[in-house]
Amino acid sequence: MALRLEDIHHSFGAAEVLKGISLAVAPGEIVCLLGPSGDGKTTLLRIAAGLTPVQRGRVVIGGRLVAEPGREVPPEERGVGLLFQDFALFPHLSVLDNVAFGLTTLKGAARRERSMAMLCRVGMEAYAGAMPHTLSGGQQQRVALARALAPRPKVLLLDEPFSGLDARLRDRVRDDTLHVLQDEGIAVLMVTHDAEEAMFMADRMAILHRGVIAQEGPPAEIYLHPATPFVAAFLGEVNRLAGQVRLGMVATPFGPVPAGGRAEGERVSVLIRPEAIRLMPEAEGEPCHARARVDAARLLGRTSMVHLTVQEGGEEVHVHARIPGEYLPARDAVVAVALDPTRAYVFPEGEAA
Repeated sequence: MALRLEDIHHSFGAAEVLKGISLAVAPGEIVCLLGPSGDGKTTLLRIAAGLTPVQRGRVVIGGRLVAEPGREVPPEERGVGLLFQDFALFPHLSVLDNVAFGLTTLKGAARRERSMAMLCRVGMEAYAGAMPHTLSGGQQQRVALARALAPRPKVLLLDEPFSGLDARLRDRVRDDTLHVLQDEGIAVLMVTHDAEEAMFMADRMAILHRGVIAQEGPPAEIYLHPATPFVAAFLGEVNRLAGQVRLGMVATPFGPVPAGGRAEGERVSVLIRPEAIRLMPEAEGEPCHARARVDAARLLGRTSMVHLTVQEGGEEVHVHARIPGEYLPARDAVVAVALDPTRAYVFPEGEAA
């Protein structure tokens, strides 16, 4: 493994923010550390970089022990590249000189050649002589990426690298960044609180919650098979319903769903993703389990969000359905509803979300 974090604990005073984190990143792999603000993601990244001392645990980079309690290899000797959300370009240096700054083992023409090669790699060669303040946010991010990659680090550490960009620019820059990182074949550990961004960038995700890793694996596996209510809700919107296990199933307004091995009679929470709810006009006569009243319908681009009211145990329950295309039923229309049970998740009632 290019990077191994082993049993990392860290506290700020009496508050323990990391509670035995172990995580590894292979060469050429992009791992996203995902979780809410304040749950220790950046602290873990700083420990890997050598910017925060290890209180308990070990950091191993490229097979070399670089940190344990009482022993810290300086950041510049760890073979890591750093890219933080503020980019931290040197304002008094040109773009070319910013990229060349960390190339201390190269001199003269070789240093310039490597710097220009990296600027070409991120599409910024035309700005080699420019000063950072003349660049847009997206351009500064590309220069910062080139600077981080220029020394050929064993590991690249990214902390919310796209958070300062507007939405449309962010999509384009992270797409370009993904291709650069894949082509470079470097081990990457990236911190973000944006679930969609993590699923876009990552080969593997680790979901951090209250100081521990709640679930780790490929993005599709975690999204489709969340281990906890927190993971399910953090990766995307869910509708929450209450139920009880009867003969291995849980009744919902949309039909029964498998109880997933829960005990007979157990009270449970059922979390249903909006895309699991399918809508059909009543006249189609397709198989359905319920009918619902439309409260609102909004086109969101590639999909539409439909707000529905359904009956559950004699009470009205408000749910959301996300459907492809632009099917926008009128307010107060009655529609037939069917459920994809593979996108419904059953957890014990009251389990932390």
